[in-house]
Amino acid sequence: MSKYLDPKVDLTFKKIFGEHPNLVKSLLNALLPLPEGMTIEKVDIISSENVPENPTKKYSIVDVRCTDNNGRGFIVEMQSYWNKEFFSRTLFNAASMYTKQLAKGNPFDILKEVYALALVNDEAFDYEGDNGYMQEFYIINKNHPEDLRHDLSLIFIELVKYKPIDRGSRAIKDLWLRFLTEINEQTVQVDAVLLENPEINQALNIVERSAYSDSDLYVYEDALLEVMTQRNSLKNERAEGRAEGEKIGIKKGAQSEKLETAKRMKAKGFDLQSIADITQLSVEDIEKL
Repeated sequence: MSKYLDPKVDLTFKKIFGEHPNLVKSLLNALLPLPEGMTIEKVDIISSENVPENPTKKYSIVDVRCTDNNGRGFIVEMQSYWNKEFFSRTLFNAASMYTKQLAKGNPFDILKEVYALALVNDEAFDYEGDNGYMQEFYIINKNHPEDLRHDLSLIFIELVKYKPIDRGSRAIKDLWLRFLTEINEQTVQVDAVLLENPEINQALNIVERSAYSDSDLYVYEDALLEVMTQRNSLKNERAEGRAEGEKIGIKKGAQSEKLETAKRMKAKGFDLQSIADITQLSVEDIEKL
């Protein structure tokens, strides 16, 4: 039987970051590209729960919400797989947290920044020539890129793309990313570098299987199975989409080749009916070339 559970599953993720303010604070300071001098000193957890209104599947997203000592809002999401609606959902949740600051009719000048950190256990973005695992979205003046606002900041980290450059690194950013990408039910031995850090060590203790009751493990296994099922379903949908795209591409290519052949034959003086017989194009289409 395995010693550890996967920290990316909703039950364990909430145990780690939804019940231990010091750990979510450490994660946010490590992974968020905060402005200079804006270190998070203290956090208060608002909620840690699954979001049933998610437009896709039941167990696809779990989030933790908190505020810091400066009143800034933070949302930490674990997205088990990527769906095109997730970006809009992350933006909506961040915007909702931002606007709810005025729920009591307070003036606009009290509004504080909101950061949404989305940890995605899947490939989310396909920017050509960009192999980075982190994508950052801010409010920015297109004509003056230096005018960048942090009122709403969306940070997406694609865990499947993270590869540690230095496995001996003790930088807390690398340690948290290694914890999230390397620790699972197949983990036999944990790297000493991870064990040496008190926060990572604490997180490791939280995901030890022995710390969970039989009923907890049932919930965990059920959630894990649901994620695996939906991931396979999505994988099949993506494969079908690629296959359909390839079919359309082949069909368009064949049609383009027929038109090019007809054009050359027409230029050489072949009669239209002969061209139509050879290319299987209509005489009307050939006349337009």
